[in-house]
Amino acid sequence: MAAVRFHFSVQPPVRFLLVAVAIASSISSSHCLSAVGSQEAENGRSYLFQEILRDEAMSRLNELGKVSDVDGYLERTFLSPASITAGSIFRRWMEEAGLTTWIDNMGNIHGRVDGMNPSAPALLLGSHLDTVVDAGKFDGALGVISAISALKVLKITEKLGRLKRPVEVIAFSDEEGIRFQSTFLGSAALAGKLQPSALNITDKSGRSLREILRQSSIDTTEESLIQMKYEPKSVWGYVEIHIEQGPVLESVGLPLGLVKGIAGQTRLKVTVAGSQGHAGTVPMSMRRDPMAAAAALMVLLESLCRRPGDYLPSYEGRSASMIDSLSSSLVCTVGEISCWPSASNVIPGQVAFTIDLRTIDDMGREAVLHELSSRMYDICDKRSVSCMIERKHDANAVMCDPDLSSELKSAARTAFKKMAGKVEIEVPMLMSGAGHDSMAMAHLTKVGMLFVRCRGGISHSPQEHVLDDDVGAAGLAILSFLETLM
Repeated sequence: MAAVRFHFSVQPPVRFLLVAVAIASSISSSHCLSAVGSQEAENGRSYLFQEILRDEAMSRLNELGKVSDVDGYLERTFLSPASITAGSIFRRWMEEAGLTTWIDNMGNIHGRVDGMNPSAPALLLGSHLDTVVDAGKFDGALGVISAISALKVLKITEKLGRLKRPVEVIAFSDEEGIRFQSTFLGSAALAGKLQPSALNITDKSGRSLREILRQSSIDTTEESLIQMKYEPKSVWGYVEIHIEQGPVLESVGLPLGLVKGIAGQTRLKVTVAGSQGHAGTVPMSMRRDPMAAAAALMVLLESLCRRPGDYLPSYEGRSASMIDSLSSSLVCTVGEISCWPSASNVIPGQVAFTIDLRTIDDMGREAVLHELSSRMYDICDKRSVSCMIERKHDANAVMCDPDLSSELKSAARTAFKKMAGKVEIEVPMLMSGAGHDSMAMAHLTKVGMLFVRCRGGISHSPQEHVLDDDVGAAGLAILSFLETLM
């Protein structure tokens, strides 16, 4: 496909701007539109959309990107001073968009408009405001800023009250899990998946989650935490806009993609124990070296994950579709390695490392884990070292709702047409290898996601970047989606 440029129209003539101002001021809008003609009115609205969905949204992303707990890089963890400041700013923006706001017992910030039928099940739009350490400014924040930008356009064009169901934007307080090493605190609480015992987990300073909440004047008890869960019948669905955090959209030259599902994940800790000794006096043939064994285990992991079909020929329940799914979605990472005593002239006595294994296929993930563990134990036996494999975390894959995804796909196409003209462009479907609040919210309701292109697929880094027009594309898509609720 030839390259297609996605951009907003150039700034309109003054009379088009006057149309936008007339709409914004809600002063005789129908008279003004008829006076300048329907085409000029459309140009005026396009400029209004550009100003809010792209320019103002980028300005707000830049503003939040400067709200940090440290100088020199971006860091906002759960209910830190910077997170509280960012939340206050975001709450003001919600209110400017016409939303009624509040903060719940886990520090999540809510903004809601009731629409024509306040008792109808609500559409939830959300993402997170917390960051990793040395973060980029688009991860999380882009999703909630795009949502309130679209709602602000509806307010200015006097359509906010025409929504057929309530719409609630939620800026989750903790998705990254940096402070308490427990992801999705905010969304899991609303989905009813956060156990009351979580109030007792502690951060590195030894302070509990309960204490941190109280410090922010949020007195959360076990009972009030349980009561935070939304009733499933009160929720129509959950939609999340998020940067892709991968290179696919950039490679195909498109600003938006539809998320098919979020990969399931298993985290392992592997501990290999051997015989500690002097680096110069123990012959190679007599060594029980856990470091060399660990290296062999890592090479096995890489080979299996690159070519799963070569390693699962006899697995009961194997199918061609499973192998195809694993071949396209399986990723495996060794992220941490430690050894004891960690001295240059000592053969280690023990080596430990982590494995992060993800795929969209839960049955395939179990098959890989079974085969990987079996082969790891064999390698350790042959090298006369012991091996212990512990499962530290498991999360099943989440598939996005087909009907919700179809509506989001249509909304993305509408955004493409408004930005690129009458070119017919297919919206790509992607799998998310990263976890998102949608994983927790899927326990409550149907979910749908759109990804936004990011430069080089880089995320969790100050090099994280999204084009201005791609921010605008995200806003246009969510606006088009909201207009289907009228």
